[in-house]
Amino acid sequence: LRLLLRLFVQRLSFCPETHFYTWKNSEMEVREEDLFDGTESDSSPETSKFSNESPRRKAKLGIEDEMQTERSDLDLEDPRKTSSGASENSKMSAENRILMERSKYIPLRLSVEERKLLKLLEAALNVSDYTGRVDILSYEKKSTRIQVQLKDIYAILSGLLVASDYKAGQQMIADRTFADNAAFFQQVFEVGRRYKVMNPEKMRTEYGKLVFLVQDSVIPEVQNTMGFHCKKRLATVYDYLKERNATAIFEDQAIHAAIMEVPDDKKNRMEVQRKIKEKERSVEYLSHRYKSAEISEEEIKLCLRSIGDNNSFLRFSRDPLNKMISYLTKYFQPGKIEGEFSLSIQAGRGGARLSHAHEMQYDFALQSMTLWRDILDDMFRLWVLAEEDLLDERNNYRLTNTGQGLNRVQAGPRTLDAMHAILSNVKRSVGGWVGSSVIHLGDTAVPSPLVFIDKYTQVTRIINPIILTLEEIETLDKNPNVHKFIESAFNGIENLRKIILCDFFRHAFDGSGADNFFDAGSCIDGRLTSAWNWCSKIHTKDYYVIFKMCGFIGFDGDFQR
Repeated sequence: LRLLLRLFVQRLSFCPETHFYTWKNSEMEVREEDLFDGTESDSSPETSKFSNESPRRKAKLGIEDEMQTERSDLDLEDPRKTSSGASENSKMSAENRILMERSKYIPLRLSVEERKLLKLLEAALNVSDYTGRVDILSYEKKSTRIQVQLKDIYAILSGLLVASDYKAGQQMIADRTFADNAAFFQQVFEVGRRYKVMNPEKMRTEYGKLVFLVQDSVIPEVQNTMGFHCKKRLATVYDYLKERNATAIFEDQAIHAAIMEVPDDKKNRMEVQRKIKEKERSVEYLSHRYKSAEISEEEIKLCLRSIGDNNSFLRFSRDPLNKMISYLTKYFQPGKIEGEFSLSIQAGRGGARLSHAHEMQYDFALQSMTLWRDILDDMFRLWVLAEEDLLDERNNYRLTNTGQGLNRVQAGPRTLDAMHAILSNVKRSVGGWVGSSVIHLGDTAVPSPLVFIDKYTQVTRIINPIILTLEEIETLDKNPNVHKFIESAFNGIENLRKIILCDFFRHAFDGSGADNFFDAGSCIDGRLTSAWNWCSKIHTKDYYVIFKMCGFIGFDGDFQR
């Protein structure tokens, strides 16, 4: 009691001007042993930091400091304190630098006006038979066919614009040629390309026409005749911020909270709500802090949401591969075979075209999925590079019969270099490599960067249904009748999961899917061919009924939407 009384007195300071006692702002240092042995603790030198101030000034500073402490405790000030606590003037961290580099390839989310243009483009491409009229064997000169089809597309877009906005359409077509409206057509086609990169599952039939149309417009002969081309650089987050001198936002640690992906966790709703509020608070803080005469708050929010869209894409496409890799490491061991669950394959059995022992097949599947994961992690950059290869007027294509009809065969040097870099990183991370390291691009197996991009956007369509089925089995097993069926037919849900995974890791990576080792086998692209071949035969599997009961429809999805 004597110690508490002394502490209380030491916290008071008598003010002769007001004849009242006021609280000091100093913090007393009390050692733990003082509380037990009753010894007195002297004040530290810091307790008199306001000693040169008047007593009234001491009281005022003390109250203000306590109010500031309360604000800090309630977290109502700077959201960066909840992120990392780093000062805004500190040098850009490695994580922020990676984010800035990634933003150079993240497309900008469409505005309301751009979405209207997207609707016009989709309608025009839907009624167009561009590739059916251009990519054919004919005695008519190809450049002439291209010009006719381009004029048709331009006319359809102009007509649809008049129908949707008469005033804007009238201003565009009144006494003007297509070349006079070059900026409009370039913007429309850029909007469509940007939307496709952000949403790989959309425009699955229209995107091919769009790329081929823009690709043909940059041909020098066509460009000279038409007077313009349709190529325009994709609008990215970094370019948008750089044009408005707002790239300093990448130095702020609060940006990580502003762009984080908040998954829908039904088990912990309070945590989800807390993260949502933290994200909204960070967005408001950044948009208010970095706004200027060159960029508004809404434009900053648009950039932050665009980066958030990229994080959503990664969660949907890349994270399932992390789950599949975790299933492989959980249920299988490279040096140990549990009963009938051996991953070994032999050429000629079960459709396999490779021969691997259990350990080698384990490594082969692990390396393949790790490569797919890293490709999807860098998909936006690969897509931008692929479009640069496709739309390079110095990189010509040739129409060739690849065994699957006439295709545009075109090299992709930028895309190929990026793929070799990703492959090298994967080899270093896994510590070796099983199988071939050949990357097909610009040949009959993978004719162009467009086909290359399309192949790897399908990885998600293969993996996601399997993951959903494996997770849904536990819910399905709660039904008494289904439980009896699973127990009698598959000996329990854990054994069922092992059966599905064992079959996938064996025959989705067995080199099948083609009649020669050039188109399939152990090469980089042949691994994905084998996976698609496994998907095409899933209806023959004993566990197919489990997939159907879990809501499985198919791997391919909807081509229209």
